[in-house]
Amino acid sequence: MAGEMTEFDIKRGFYDKIEGAKLGALMKEVFGNVSEENGCFVSSYGVMARIEAKVISKTQMGLLTINVEDTKSLSDEEILNSKRMLNKFLEESTGFTAKQRMDRAKKKAKEGKL
Repeated sequence: MAGEMTEFDIKRGFYDKIEGAKLGALMKEVFGNVSEENGCFVSSYGVMARIEAKVISKTQMGLLTINVEDTKSLSDEEILNSKRMLNKFLEESTGFTAKQRMDRAKKKAKEGKL
C-alpha cells in the first residue's frame, strides 16, 4: 500500500534546520520515535502507521504518510491529534503554515506545475 511522496516547498532559511540528521531529530521530537531506512526518516504516530520524510533539495522536502488499516478503532480526538502533529511537523520543517502550504499548492496547480 505504498504511495507517492508529496513534495513540500521549504521556506528560505529553513534548510539549515532540517539538513542531515536534523530532520530525524525533529521527527523524534514531534512524533516520539524515528528510524532511518533507505535515505528516509521513518516514524509513526496515532492514525499514521508510517510517516516517511526526506530532504529532496534545499528548497523541497518529501513526505509520505500511510494510515492504519482500521481507523474505526480510533477516537475522533486521536485522529484530529494525529493531523495536528503532522501539521506541527510540516510547519517546523518547512517554515510554512498549513494555509500557506495549501495556497502554494493551489498556485502551482493553477500554473500547471503539479
